Amino acid sequence: MKSILLFFYTVLFTLSLFSQEFKIKFATLAPEGSTWINVMKEYDAAIRKESGGRLGFTIYAGGVAGDEKDVMRKIRLGQFHSAGVTGFGIGEVAKPVRVLDSPFMFKNTAEVDYILEQFDGELRKEFENGGFILLGWAEVGFVYVFTNSPVSKVEDMKSVKMWEWEGDPVADATFKQFGINPIQLSITDVLTSLQTGLINGVYTSPLAAVSLQWFAATKYMMDFPLTNSMGAVIISKREFDKMPADIQQILLKHGKTYMRKLTEQSRRDNQKSLETLKKNKIQFVRPDPKEMQSYDEIGKRARQAMVGRLFSQDLLTRVEKALADFRAKGGK
Repeated sequence: MKSILLFFYTVLFTLSLFSQEFKIKFATLAPEGSTWINVMKEYDAAIRKESGGRLGFTIYAGGVAGDEKDVMRKIRLGQFHSAGVTGFGIGEVAKPVRVLDSPFMFKNTAEVDYILEQFDGELRKEFENGGFILLGWAEVGFVYVFTNSPVSKVEDMKSVKMWEWEGDPVADATFKQFGINPIQLSITDVLTSLQTGLINGVYTSPLAAVSLQWFAATKYMMDFPLTNSMGAVIISKREFDKMPADIQQILLKHGKTYMRKLTEQSRRDNQKSLETLKKNKIQFVRPDPKEMQSYDEIGKRARQAMVGRLFSQDLLTRVEKALADFRAKGGK
């Protein structure tokens, strides 16, 4: 009986492959076995089921398709169709959306959710203007600075050989306000550079620090987030427009559901990762309130420095005002 059932399911799976009309080649830096990939596989299973096998992802995990800039280029060439990206990749196609990655702007996840809700429609249009469709927001999480010497004061940062994601204008604007010149590297070169001493400071989420093993080459974490890093799953508008309306709706509906699930799971994973870091002897260094104010001022100056390069003054002003209003109401 087991042999008959196995044969039956094998035949069904094979038939579904042949019947699949819309094959979406999806690429991401997230490694196999990570929350990103696990949820993407659930997303894939859901759209295959509802479409009757007509629609599905082929997932290329762990950066096998290259860095995010490489993936965006390959999507434009038609070699890939979809990607899971962080703010860096988002900036390649929808620069104004990077207002969400502004340094020292958000204090908690409630604020992030509120701003996303208020500006969702407007920011979705920015993806379309760049030739992409947003399938769902997929938050990376709050980003912290990891170093080999304690950093709590702004002045401490000047002695750090800090990494900067090559070509990232948000990181560039931020670190210029600190008065430092970071070493630009591709994300795939960071761990080796930490191990060899080329750099001794990085910024990333707790989950990524653990997943990428960057924490093993550092000793301290500044316990005050540099920013909240937004992520997204996007698809080429050219590819999306080839699909009939019913298939598009299946993709969008499940994208919203599963990317929200990914965001919530990432938040839980980041909290667990903070505990993992503590267990692995990473020392948390908390700036005093006066220094926190200094960091907030740096954030304001960095945001202004990005006006005209990434987003408009109007958009920044409206986001900051919405955030101030939300806080004035008690953050509810």
